[in-house]
Amino acid sequence: MLPFYLLTFAATIQAHNQLLPGSCNFESNTCGYTSDADLTSWTLHKDGRFVAVDAAMEYDLEDGVTADAGSQREITGVLLSPALEQGEWSCLRLVYQITESGRLEVRQRTEGESFDKPLWSSQAPSDSWVISSMDLQNNTEPYRIVIEGKPGQSAGNSVAIFEIHISPGYCLECDFEESHLCGYTNQWNANVNWYVGGGGVQLLNNNILNDHTYNNKTGHLMYVDSVYAKTFKEVAKLVSPMTTVPMSGCLSFQYQRSEERGNLFSVFTRDPLGQYQELWRAGTENQSDWTLGEWIPVQVDMKAPYSVQVVFEVSFNSPRGGRVAVDDISFSPEFCSTDTEPTFDPSIANCDFESGLCRYSEDKLTGSSWRRVSVKPNIFRNGDHTTGAGSFLLTHSRLGPRYNYFSYLNGPYLPGNMKYCLRFFFSMRGFNQTDRALAVYLENRQNLNREKIWTQGEKSRGIWIATDVTFQTTEHARVIFISTCNGFWDCGSVALDDISLSLGDCELTAGSLSSLSLPGHCDFEAGLCGYTQDKQQDDADWEWRRGPTPTSYTGPRGDHTTGLGYYLHMEASPMLPGQRVRLLSRALRGSRGPQCLRFFYHMYGSGTGQLSVHLGKDGEDVLLWQQSGEQSIAWLRATVEYQCDSQHQIVFEAIRGSSVMSDIAIDDIALEGGPCPEMKIKATAGTSNEIE
Repeated sequence: MLPFYLLTFAATIQAHNQLLPGSCNFESNTCGYTSDADLTSWTLHKDGRFVAVDAAMEYDLEDGVTADAGSQREITGVLLSPALEQGEWSCLRLVYQITESGRLEVRQRTEGESFDKPLWSSQAPSDSWVISSMDLQNNTEPYRIVIEGKPGQSAGNSVAIFEIHISPGYCLECDFEESHLCGYTNQWNANVNWYVGGGGVQLLNNNILNDHTYNNKTGHLMYVDSVYAKTFKEVAKLVSPMTTVPMSGCLSFQYQRSEERGNLFSVFTRDPLGQYQELWRAGTENQSDWTLGEWIPVQVDMKAPYSVQVVFEVSFNSPRGGRVAVDDISFSPEFCSTDTEPTFDPSIANCDFESGLCRYSEDKLTGSSWRRVSVKPNIFRNGDHTTGAGSFLLTHSRLGPRYNYFSYLNGPYLPGNMKYCLRFFFSMRGFNQTDRALAVYLENRQNLNREKIWTQGEKSRGIWIATDVTFQTTEHARVIFISTCNGFWDCGSVALDDISLSLGDCELTAGSLSSLSLPGHCDFEAGLCGYTQDKQQDDADWEWRRGPTPTSYTGPRGDHTTGLGYYLHMEASPMLPGQRVRLLSRALRGSRGPQCLRFFYHMYGSGTGQLSVHLGKDGEDVLLWQQSGEQSIAWLRATVEYQCDSQHQIVFEAIRGSSVMSDIAIDDIALEGGPCPEMKIKATAGTSNEIE
């Protein structure tokens, strides 16, 4: 598939002195890696030099017969590295294969923390060995690498690891001297491709002299030649591994280029959505101080707050387009130029309105009527989105003195030539035509021109709805929220809360840097996140639901995460008073310090019973938090701080109350290491019931 057949994964690594502890080629042993004894064991295949966890038929131990697929448990094998102490930045490269179907995940486990840090995961099958790279950031505490393989249950499925390679530096860096080429790959083209050059072999009579690393013919480099170009604008792409952490700094490399009029050489970043951004382009002026065959250094600033690949792209116009060679790619966290502005912090535009308007302001000249209000928990009026008892912004709560009444909320100015993701929560009532009820504009700082980037198309039913808006600026600009009150029959209330801004497309920021979910977090959008129903001590199950519950005057009308997503709830109607449902977290490791549990709960209904959180340890439950009776029509936030130095579980228990109007729901669970941050909710004058 790739023209890297000149070097194979089985080749011996040449620079053994660059390998750090935790590296292993599994040639004769597992280098201190061990299998978790409570799970399926990884097997060392000595003949093939790899370790694997395979799908195997499960047998009923009593009957001695094969269990059907539905009754088989999921096969999971966890491979643990020895304790590693590497304070400096390093790169972990994994050579692996997923056969048929399965999943492979790599995490970092730091001593004294309950949760592993996700680094990378894949469930894409392949018919050959594949390489993946992941950056290990500076770490002052000892840690272990955790590799979890799930081959599935079908015969023939397997997850295998051929090599683990940990080296100092960044994963973007490469001198192309090792067999894995640092995870760089050629994007196949029928006519022009990147090849490995050097190693004492000259291909295609290309006359490339010495590599840059060793300045001799035995060193290696990457090159592309136009000799096989057949059509206009043939393109060859050398693609780096995808970064797994935010990267901002100076990208450096060396290149040779001949026949500059016959080729175009550029360097881009490419995000997971396939969107390109040019970093640098070679020009004739670059060659003025260099002789043919001499390596030319390049330094270019790169800002990548989300996952990207670096793409070295060469296009040719004809078979006489010459060649381009690249070597010694490196990266520094310091920008190349002292004049380069630091990466913009988009959090300046974040606001939950708990302590004021942050950097937002009203347009007094237009008679704006945005007011900061709060609603105490009650059964009639919805509260804010942040906590259920805090502050939010409200406009048009009272009919203005005239029609065509506008309310403007101006955000802070943002730098140009950047792509942003704006997220906010809104709620509205009383509008017949919603297209002008709330709209978001981008206003240019220079000419004050406004461009509409979002408008509300349907009613929110009085609940908080999340909205994501991707936009790009060419000049300095700001976001403006505008609400219009057209008349008595087309006016109502509009509420805003929890505005946040991040860099990049919303499709990228929604998944963070990967598809990995944060450990200890669950919004129930894709299932239970490893939480399980307690089949031993409960009388029914928590139900996974979207939208309102089936019983009137109890339960939420939507989830807390987006207003349109999923949550868990106890449906009281088929249960008897006093019966309970219990939800168990996966087993959690103990920690030296405090842990902070946050979640949202909904307890609305005249017969509401009790919701409690317990710490399950050694077969006993310790009460951490409890709430009884009807609380609010809004989602309320609960915060629980606890400490446990041994393995435990978190248990959510709901008890059915005196009537069917006792539905209880939970959503957006977050469990993190460290003490809970203090949050002071200040009630403000002017509370309003206009949302409801």
